[in-house]
Amino acid sequence: MLGKLARQHDPNVLVGFEHADDAGVYQIAPDQALVQTVDFFTPVVDDPYTFGQIAATNALSDIYAMGGKPLTSLALVCFPEKADLHILERILAGGLSKMIEAGCTVIGGHSIRDDETKFGYSVTGLIHPRKVLANAGAKPGDALVFTKALGTGVISTAIKKGKAEQAWIDAAIQSMTMLNKQAAEVIGKKDYRVHAMTDVTGFGLIGHAREMALASNVALEVFSKDIPILPGALDCIRAGYIPAGLKNNRDFAERIVGYEASISAELRALLFDPQTAGGLLISIAGGDSDKLLVDMQTAGVSARHIGNVTESHKPLIRIY
Repeated sequence: MLGKLARQHDPNVLVGFEHADDAGVYQIAPDQALVQTVDFFTPVVDDPYTFGQIAATNALSDIYAMGGKPLTSLALVCFPEKADLHILERILAGGLSKMIEAGCTVIGGHSIRDDETKFGYSVTGLIHPRKVLANAGAKPGDALVFTKALGTGVISTAIKKGKAEQAWIDAAIQSMTMLNKQAAEVIGKKDYRVHAMTDVTGFGLIGHAREMALASNVALEVFSKDIPILPGALDCIRAGYIPAGLKNNRDFAERIVGYEASISAELRALLFDPQTAGGLLISIAGGDSDKLLVDMQTAGVSARHIGNVTESHKPLIRIY
């Protein structure tokens, strides 16, 4: 809908909404720019504290995806009028724990009464204007590195239906509460030739890869055997625990995908699974990818090389 509105022309806007990027970037000084994002959603797990942690991790992710450092945040709360306020207290406490871990100060917020609980944050970060990592900029010859496993959407759906095994829940929560801070810090500490970056969230792996390919005028090849998958994710799809977002993502984006190998129906579906607090998808010069992977693993980030960037062609994304 934003694309239908009149365009504002401000030379200080370094990244707006033209390429469906993760966050906006606004220059405030020759060597400093603000990174701004907002995200909130309904509970994806039963425990209020854990839900708060997940919501904070998810909101912070867009700052890391741009290469920025989180600075301040504002809480966004929708909460039923007659619900137990202790639940809200636990949600806020969980969110605060992750903001503290990120070094991001919560300076306020806003709440309204609502029939359904929703929670998240508006987050502001800082970045050097010449170090912005947008989803545009991927180059042919780059390697695609991904830092988390897929499957939080289908597992969350199984949780809501009371059908998720505890091992699946534990793995999904561990993923959804792991900040992308460590991965972003690894990239920032060394002079890696990272050309583009995005986080994989609501539009799924294919949806966000599509945005990167279109913004960069390139095509992508993805190796299905190298895609990390959360325990239980494929079982959830076989059992039919498929969120509406997965179906919507698939209806919208599968037309630009070419399947070049025999891939199971479950894995095809998982490529479109909407992720909560998902991993970073990094387009890095091929010669730097092995060193990045080693440094990521050393920092405790389970990153994998899942594909490559090629010259633009059709289909836009090929799955091998």
